[in-house]
Amino acid sequence: MKQYLFTIILTASITFALTWAVWRLSLRFKLYPGIRERDVHKTPTPRLGGVAMFLGIACAILISAANPFFERMWSPPQALWSILAAALLIAIVGVIDDLWDLDWMIKLAAQFLAAGVITAGGGLQVLSLPVGDMILVSPWVSISITMVAIVVVMNAVNFIDGLDGLVAGVCLIANGIFFVYSYVLTRDSGATSYFNLATFLAAVLIGACVGFLPFNWSPAKLFMGDSGALVLGLLMATSAIAVTTQGDVNAFDPERFGRSQLLGAFIPIVLPLVIVMLPLLDFGLAVFRRMRAGKSPFAPDRKHLHHRMLDLGHRDRDAVLVFYSWTAIISLAVLLMYIATRQDWPGGYLVGIVFGVVGIAACLVVTLLPSHGRRRHADLDDSHPTEPQPATTHLEP
Repeated sequence: MKQYLFTIILTASITFALTWAVWRLSLRFKLYPGIRERDVHKTPTPRLGGVAMFLGIACAILISAANPFFERMWSPPQALWSILAAALLIAIVGVIDDLWDLDWMIKLAAQFLAAGVITAGGGLQVLSLPVGDMILVSPWVSISITMVAIVVVMNAVNFIDGLDGLVAGVCLIANGIFFVYSYVLTRDSGATSYFNLATFLAAVLIGACVGFLPFNWSPAKLFMGDSGALVLGLLMATSAIAVTTQGDVNAFDPERFGRSQLLGAFIPIVLPLVIVMLPLLDFGLAVFRRMRAGKSPFAPDRKHLHHRMLDLGHRDRDAVLVFYSWTAIISLAVLLMYIATRQDWPGGYLVGIVFGVVGIAACLVVTLLPSHGRRRHADLDDSHPTEPQPATTHLEP
């Protein structure tokens, strides 16, 4: 655990320093696009935070090569180099898009290319589920499923990049829970070492989000842009896929813990999906909405979940906190179900179910009933239309 904590602190420190440098350079050389029609913020704000995040992640991965604890990760090194190459490609494409707006077909092609680098070059594929040695599909179908999964998660994370601190915070919470999950899963598999590529990537992502969030919290000084959101989505998908490629983890057998705990054996399949449930939900609704209207699935609009939160009367910072709550409650509920079945807690997985039901009920109340204070504040803002209001909310497609 100490090695992972060191990785988190190291990545956070490097990312924080690089984010400050990118922010200052962006302001000095005016490296930011103009205000677009769909934007709410009135002051041009740099969108190159993803550059600092990628560099912080890359530095942490490269430094790990000198750490004996992570020696297995570099033997052979193809997987790590493929991950770095794919992330670099996405970061470059994201920067170009943040500055000049690329055609969506070009971005999608680059995303599939990056996914191909990870699957074909790095050998990271959805080969089996972490329940015994259950083989899913043939190699070619496995590659196709893996590439599609990576691209979907990348775009899902990018689609929720609409409010200050939203993506960084949601990914911080999601990867924090996934870190605990993958660490415990490796322990329960009887592995000789707690090292796991999925856990390492989750730790790196936690550090990158921690280092970047102070500059992205409302009012944001810097946006991560596509270069940041897409890289986060790429690595989150990769870490989830890495769980299915770890030999020790795949040795997990539910019969070791009794057939009555069979549900717990399938929770490892569900949790990686749950931690990105909100981004996937927003992505699915957006694609369905746009295609039904005869538009491109990547055509920008103002009907994302965070837009609807604002329409309900939430202020931008409150809407972000509500999103944090949903991510934490749902992910923690499934994680508690898994831990409960492994530790033989009284009530078993019912502990997680009760926690989830109570938490979801509380989230629904907070989501659907914005407080009177928020409504009153909004009314006061509307009563002074001539006063310039600093718009710091960052709304993206």
